[in-house]
Amino acid sequence: MGNAPMTANLTWNDTLQFSGSVGSQTTILDGDGKAGLSPVQALALAIAGCMAMDVVDIVRKGRHPIVGLDVKFTGDRAETPPRRFTRVQLHFIVRGAVPADAITRAIGLSREKYCSVSNSLRSDIAFETSFEVAP
Repeated sequence: MGNAPMTANLTWNDTLQFSGSVGSQTTILDGDGKAGLSPVQALALAIAGCMAMDVVDIVRKGRHPIVGLDVKFTGDRAETPPRRFTRVQLHFIVRGAVPADAITRAIGLSREKYCSVSNSLRSDIAFETSFEVAP
């Protein structure tokens, strides 16, 4: 998208449900988490997805034989409003004969440089990553 600002549109449907769109892509956000993801659930997937895509891209560019990747997101939230994330932990399950140092490097590059989602969050969040290589 270059330097052009990203635009997103949100339209209230009913109760706490909204239709969201970015370009031709659409989704439902639901504050109750019933008809669609809640905004916080969407943020969790956005963080995990952004870093997962970076990790796959970096590992593949390093010509390592990655055949699968799952990411488990765990987030602790403040007890009182705004109930923001106070801790985020991502656990990467990498399938394929990928060396541990390549995974560590890819996760580090995503976290420190490439993932626009995690880097858009407040700097005082305890943000942790881990991984395992599964057959």
